[in-house]
Amino acid sequence: MKLEVSEVIEDVVVVVPDVHGDERGRFVESYRRSWFPLGREMVQANRSDRRRGAVVGLHYHLHQADYWYVTRGLARVVLHDLRAGSPTEGRTQLLALGDGEERGVFVPPGVAHGFAALSDLTLTYLVDAYYNPSDELGVAWDDPEIGADWGVEEPVLSARDRSNPRRSDIDPALRPRYGLRT
Repeated sequence: MKLEVSEVIEDVVVVVPDVHGDERGRFVESYRRSWFPLGREMVQANRSDRRRGAVVGLHYHLHQADYWYVTRGLARVVLHDLRAGSPTEGRTQLLALGDGEERGVFVPPGVAHGFAALSDLTLTYLVDAYYNPSDELGVAWDDPEIGADWGVEEPVLSARDRSNPRRSDIDPALRPRYGLRT
């Protein structure tokens, strides 16, 4: 296993797990608590199945951290640092997760995150807080200030994702702050 601390966005960690396989199949240790910073303990697991062309996000949380791992298919992940005062505030990072890109990503609170399904896929994600609708926030997936290349020509989006505000229009009370521990 190898941990890659992002050079683009502060506190983002990419996990490259060891993959073991033989004629029976394969085994991957995809998560271990000790891999992650910020004292976060994951308390809930979720699964997202998406069809090729779907775009999910960009979402962010003021309090919750996520850990994403694609178990089937290929995703293009978009991360954007919204945290006021962060040394990497305003930076966008793209990475591939899934087929041929065996890795996971830890997303700290305040970093907007989304993905495009480059194939039919299954994404599992762990979170360090139980679902709280008041901590489910969003920013426009196509905001030119974020400048994300989602890698799909005709994205399929939810109504929620189509209506998220641009970065510059986020209510200041809902703007994440760097360094706050919750």
